[in-house]
Amino acid sequence: MATSLGLFSTFLSGKTASLMVKSSLCSPSSSLMVPANLRTVRTVISATVSDKAPGTRAPRGIMKPRRISPEMQALVGVPEISRTQALKQIWAHIKEHNLQDPENKKIIICDEKLKKIFAGKEKIGFLEIAGLISPHFLK
Repeated sequence: MATSLGLFSTFLSGKTASLMVKSSLCSPSSSLMVPANLRTVRTVISATVSDKAPGTRAPRGIMKPRRISPEMQALVGVPEISRTQALKQIWAHIKEHNLQDPENKKIIICDEKLKKIFAGKEKIGFLEIAGLISPHFLK
């Protein structure tokens, strides 16, 4: 054990000059020694050239804009919209007009515009919104 510690301290002290060189990466005041045979490994990255930029595929599913009913158009203001954007605009309307129940924020108190979309209901739970707007998206 004493022999191995002696070799280790000799290795770190720089007495084995053929194995150690002073690092040029450190500041001049530091005396960090690194092994002379240390090599930087570079990874070659190959890429294929494609005609389309990444992320430019056409929207699908709930992200695809669809035609909507006249009742929904009156609320969101456009003839075509994606489900996600429609939900965002409905929530913006709810927040803007302070339509959440103050005691239970999960309950939405419908105004006249929302009653047209939500099948004439006075109050709905926020989890019902996605199901109640489905009939307003036309094929």
